[in-house]
Amino acid sequence: MIDAHIHLDWYQPDEQEQLIQTLQADGMIAVSSDFESCQKVWWLAQKYPFVYPAFGWHPEQALPPDQEINRIFQEIEQKFEKIVAIGEVGLPYYTKRNDDSLDIAPYHAILERFVQAAKKYNLPIVLHAVYEDASVVCDMLEKYQLEQAHFHWFKGDKATINRMIDNRYMISITPDCWYEEEIQSLIKQYPLELIMAETDGPWPFKELFQNQMTHPNMIIDVIKKIAEVKQLPFDKVRQQLTNNTYQFYHLERFNK
Repeated sequence: MIDAHIHLDWYQPDEQEQLIQTLQADGMIAVSSDFESCQKVWWLAQKYPFVYPAFGWHPEQALPPDQEINRIFQEIEQKFEKIVAIGEVGLPYYTKRNDDSLDIAPYHAILERFVQAAKKYNLPIVLHAVYEDASVVCDMLEKYQLEQAHFHWFKGDKATINRMIDNRYMISITPDCWYEEEIQSLIKQYPLELIMAETDGPWPFKELFQNQMTHPNMIIDVIKKIAEVKQLPFDKVRQQLTNNTYQFYHLERFNK
């Protein structure tokens, strides 16, 4: 089992240690959120062979100086053979929702540079793109004929879901599948061979996960719910999602 999306560098050092010591998953895709995050994720990946690094810039924040973005691209250029993906990248849906005056053109420009880099280096791309933003991102992916796309914690309308399925884009499901009907509906619609399990840790979850530190082991709960919704055996779903993640991220290249 692989946690397909986690912000490992956002945990405190003692939390990281606890997480590592109690880990039941086989590994985790550790995404980055800015230049400093890229450096921290890289360090963690060198320390722990089951941490697979991705470099990117999270869109739900103020625009960075050009120098910082350029440094991220320099890191990608220098290490593209040693990272598993470009990510987390995307569009600022929630920031925009809270600020109608936000100029999103620069965010589009940054994302397009990351899409171009993913194409250039033949790397998967990890996307933060929900609701109407997902359609915009699909346009960009199709423009550059980028097929290796992972929409993490995806939410969107039926037309976009069908478009993503047609394009064979991956999605990942978080522990909120236990209490969000929207996500349970998505699980029913999306083919099992295009699904992965993630935590987006340290993001906290509600209900049965209330007051718990988000842990990669929670993907066991995600797999249980996917199996329940799709009326399939747990072991079949666990194996399929594990295979999906290994194959999508080409993890066989990173057996350290």
